[in-house]
Amino acid sequence: MDRWLFAKPAGGWKSKRRFVVGAGLCGARGYLTRPMFWTEEVAERAGAGPHIINDSKTPSGRVHVGALRGVLIHDAIFRTLKERGVEVRYLFGVDDYDPVDEIPKGEDSHFGQHIGKPLCNTPAPCGAEGDMAEFYIREFWQVFDELGVKVERYRMRDIYRAGKFDAEIDMILRNADKVRAVYKEVSGAVRPEHWLPFQVICEQCGCIATTEVSDYDGSTVAYSCLTSRMVNPKLGLGKGCGHEGRISPFGGNGKLPWKLEWVAKWKQFPVTIEGAGKDHSTRGGSRDVSAACYKAIYGADEPLRVPYEFFLVGGAKMSSSKGIGASARDMANLLPPEMLRFLMMRTKPNSPVNFDTHEEGIVKLFNEFDRAHTRYFAKQATPDEAMTYRLACLREPQPYKPANIQLATALVQMPHLDARAEMAKRLGTLTPADEGHLDERLASAREWVANFAAEEEKTRLQETLPARAAELTHVQRAFLHALADSLPEKWEDDAIQSRVFEVARMTPIEQPQAFKALYRVFLDREAGPKAGNLLAFLDRTFVEKRCREMVFDVAEFWQQSASTPEALAKWLEKEKDNIAGETSDIATHGTWVAKDIIYTFKDGKRVRKRLLSGGTALV
Repeated sequence: MDRWLFAKPAGGWKSKRRFVVGAGLCGARGYLTRPMFWTEEVAERAGAGPHIINDSKTPSGRVHVGALRGVLIHDAIFRTLKERGVEVRYLFGVDDYDPVDEIPKGEDSHFGQHIGKPLCNTPAPCGAEGDMAEFYIREFWQVFDELGVKVERYRMRDIYRAGKFDAEIDMILRNADKVRAVYKEVSGAVRPEHWLPFQVICEQCGCIATTEVSDYDGSTVAYSCLTSRMVNPKLGLGKGCGHEGRISPFGGNGKLPWKLEWVAKWKQFPVTIEGAGKDHSTRGGSRDVSAACYKAIYGADEPLRVPYEFFLVGGAKMSSSKGIGASARDMANLLPPEMLRFLMMRTKPNSPVNFDTHEEGIVKLFNEFDRAHTRYFAKQATPDEAMTYRLACLREPQPYKPANIQLATALVQMPHLDARAEMAKRLGTLTPADEGHLDERLASAREWVANFAAEEEKTRLQETLPARAAELTHVQRAFLHALADSLPEKWEDDAIQSRVFEVARMTPIEQPQAFKALYRVFLDREAGPKAGNLLAFLDRTFVEKRCREMVFDVAEFWQQSASTPEALAKWLEKEKDNIAGETSDIATHGTWVAKDIIYTFKDGKRVRKRLLSGGTALV
């Protein structure tokens, strides 16, 4: 078991950076140290335990992927504590007594009539069985199972109706003056003297969001369903009905405001660790209010805070009601479980996660995960990288050959090919772990193409030369002709890729421009899968013909590909130690004279440089 202490960091003993120390390992001050991973820092601050971690979600629509940030942060802490032998439980609640206050995108006609009612008292949409809360939380639970998140589930309807919060409700109502004082001091919110921190379900209209409670006598409260209160002013929905009455606040007849509901959970369960998103964790925000109420009413300190930043998709915070961002279900369909966990784990909670589902973002994430996998099994990972990778895995990490995602997305879009067979051929002999990984990677590729890729990102082999190929420079066109003239006999990925690089050096053309030319004439795009892979999937005769379709003007080609004497001298100064020899020849075209110099490098590679003059021989 690791030992924990503050090792002297570079910033001196006042630094707050924590380090984990391997017992018995000699080093500075007698031990070898390394900075703690963020979950280890939380575990150290939490102490010996036992611990109860709590999190919850209001299922007011399809749960967006951003809600998984808290879920997986808490899961990482839970796993780290368990690894250290600490007694710990992870609770996750469904806040289904919260009111319907916004309508999920596209569901106006169904939910409009239920604005202000508890979610669990609102029928599910689309004629489905059950209620709104169960309808939307069901697929969220499925994602939990796929991500290996094991929690003890609870529903607030059950907590309230079973009377499990009755003692806390009584205590909070008896201390309403303290609550009002905290609201004013911490957040600046002023509540009238008669206001009590509770919401009952109106016996006439069934709304919970429009009622105001007063006059607690120890067993009942007075309430009014306010006609002056409208739950969703933007849509003009959820106005109170005006009913007044008295009712017991116990046994599920109402609920605490969620800031006080936090207090009740902390006391009843009791919670020792609970994170909260950035919007709740600001100074004077809801978490500060809840913490101050907990202290004022019970004289106790709040659970350990783990504030975390937003999860952004393409830079935007997500919203179920506005339809912004991907749902947790959609993202779990796209990303394998370990990949989705990796995306959340690798960033410290206090930094935002910004993920882009466009091609560049997808390729970047998959490649970074594949590098983490490779480094882990090569024993090259840093301690943080190793911890991130282990926490991302659902079970004990298993080695496998990573399948390139960009190649996979290209192959699944080529109906004349068996994508799995082509990928397997390039990976070599497959173990059961390789087989499972490959199937998973191809499923992600198909999901991305079908539901996330923009039209311009899709890889469609062009049956005829695209019109935009006319935009190619004469250098790019000459490169394509040269490639057609020197395609390798061995029609395999690596051989073709090597020949593309060789022809680019000898054209000469900058490599990015060479690849852009290939992607343009074959896919009508500027980027795509590895060129050697792409061409190897195609018929050789078709490739030769397509590369020769764009004609080029020799004089234009020479002018565009020529170096100036100054530029050549600068290049030679940079590369002089790598060059083994050179040859040159003179060629003419009309009034143009070109001197082509071929430099041979010590590693055997050759590079052509061209000097050009109009009508004058070069020497």
